[in-house]
Amino acid sequence: MTSPLAHPFSQMEKRKSEKGRWLGGSLGEPAKPGVQVAIPTHAPEGTTTVGDMADVQLNENTITVQGQSLFYREALPAAGQSPRFSVLLLHGIRFSSETWLNLGSLTKLAQAGYRAVAIDLPGLGRSKGATAPTPLGQPAPSGFLQEVWEALGLGTAVVVSPSLSGMYSLPFLTEHSTQLRGYVPVAPICTEKFSVAQYSSVKIPTLIVYGDQDEMGESSFKHLQHLPNHRVLLMKGAGHPCYLDKPDEWHTGLLDFLQGLA
Repeated sequence: MTSPLAHPFSQMEKRKSEKGRWLGGSLGEPAKPGVQVAIPTHAPEGTTTVGDMADVQLNENTITVQGQSLFYREALPAAGQSPRFSVLLLHGIRFSSETWLNLGSLTKLAQAGYRAVAIDLPGLGRSKGATAPTPLGQPAPSGFLQEVWEALGLGTAVVVSPSLSGMYSLPFLTEHSTQLRGYVPVAPICTEKFSVAQYSSVKIPTLIVYGDQDEMGESSFKHLQHLPNHRVLLMKGAGHPCYLDKPDEWHTGLLDFLQGLA
């Protein structure tokens, strides 16, 4: 497998993570283990409830995909409230599901009535023992994310896909768009590996997000702009992981986009 350090996006994300602005508890402490709250009836067997923040249920569990274990975190609305729909959050090469936990995205989505699920991609975070289906930086078979989809019971959902995770989300987008309610690419990789015709065939609502200081974001936009039903959230003064530079703008833009989906 190609070393992650060989890819330019890994260097950009590394420089951001070294600033430490969102690591540890700087953007909100993770839920404390051992807090007892009711697990929703649809939670898979083996789910661990790890906290209760502002009436949001936080769970941890694993799924098995292609014979390998993948870790995920889940935030649900208050007990008794049915989620509007699910939002799957992927991540970049220097991050994991914990990024979305510490940033507050999982909590904010659940408070707004959504089921928010963040997985650790193969070889990263708490899925380090799993092997990616293709070398990093190459599009993965769409069947991989399809299995993730089914294992998590996402239904018709929205996927948030920054940077590295484009290798998983873009093949799924172009081959299984009927399972998507919306798509939120955040300067994803692999955009140049798909044709204008492939992009043009995808009709689902799309929110293209990137920072104006990010060359990768500008490059990916040149391809993503061929998605016919898109709008753009351009973050002024933000870099590659723009959601970390401008968390309030990120959450406002994301929630506004989700609110507009049927």
